[in-house]
Amino acid sequence: MTVRQQNLETTGAVYVSFKVHQTGGVNDLADDNIGQAVAIVGNYEIGHGSNGDVLLGKLIDLSLTDTDSSSRVATVQIAGVMTLPSAATIPSPGNRVVVNGAGSVKQAPALGGNDPAGGNVGRGTVIDINGTSEVTLILN
Repeated sequence: MTVRQQNLETTGAVYVSFKVHQTGGVNDLADDNIGQAVAIVGNYEIGHGSNGDVLLGKLIDLSLTDTDSSSRVATVQIAGVMTLPSAATIPSPGNRVVVNGAGSVKQAPALGGNDPAGGNVGRGTVIDINGTSEVTLILN
């Protein structure tokens, strides 16, 4: 008898809609970015964020098309189990993550002493690592 693989990605998922940030009237996210890590970059707006920013979640879908100049609306998974692309520094199981500013996550920095104003920047708990290409984590 073989062991059946579990699909944990359907566990505890919470989805929310956000506006996609625009730079010079051009949407910062395109269809190629679906499945990548995103961060809050403005008032109710998302994008890839900057290296070390707090992870919001996983980009699931975008309204309109890449050729539309109107502001797109994004569906983002903000909680539950998800797999995201990873970049150096690859986190270990149990680590928390931050965004790298290019659609991936990386290990959150070690903080000395007290957390910064606004709280710790690390989010999620890594539960699986797929080489150097992606990690599965629980966001809560």
